[in-house]
Amino acid sequence: MKAAVIVFPGSNCDRDMKVALEQAGADVTMVWHKDANLPDNVDLVAVPGGFSFGDYLRCGAIAAQSPVCQAVVDHAKRGGYALGVCNGFQVLTETGLLPGALMRNGALKFVSKTVGLQVVTSNSDFTNGYNAGDILQIPVAHHDGNYFANDALLEVLQGDDRIAFTYETPINGSRADIAGVLSENRRVLGMMPHPERAIDPLHPSTDGQAMFRALVDGLVNA
Repeated sequence: MKAAVIVFPGSNCDRDMKVALEQAGADVTMVWHKDANLPDNVDLVAVPGGFSFGDYLRCGAIAAQSPVCQAVVDHAKRGGYALGVCNGFQVLTETGLLPGALMRNGALKFVSKTVGLQVVTSNSDFTNGYNAGDILQIPVAHHDGNYFANDALLEVLQGDDRIAFTYETPINGSRADIAGVLSENRRVLGMMPHPERAIDPLHPSTDGQAMFRALVDGLVNA
């Protein structure tokens, strides 16, 4: 399975994402944000966490205008897979690949800790390594992770089983405690917590391993 990890000025989880995907068996290429094309035959594009362009203007807004993001959008529209974590989630909402918006945390404070993350659906290639209802221990590190969806969108997300994860305990004001959402075709996932920081025995948790293993195995056998 071939994966590409996008790198923006200010990315700080790109290497972590590469290691997580490689550990699960993926062939990973790092792609600079000014590149207009993705590697040939790429299966998954990962947009990592960090502070792209210093989070100026609005988190993810400048990064979404980078040349590579049009290639990411085209990839997803062709049915390709994409994963956005933390700042990557913000970028994917700014490109329109995922609905909703990420706003300033409700308490107006940066949150950095390991939290309980509930798996809402196992019906996706990203989450089928878990059971619905599982509680994972996954780190968060964000200042603008407050997910907003209006009533109509929330009804759609709930009705279509597109809420991937929720926080076990409210941490940032997110609507319905949403921590991750899926695209309509279920091939794009955005999430604020960092599964790539929960893959190694030296980490506080290894609960992120199952996501990357299931994703890589699923795409290899697709």
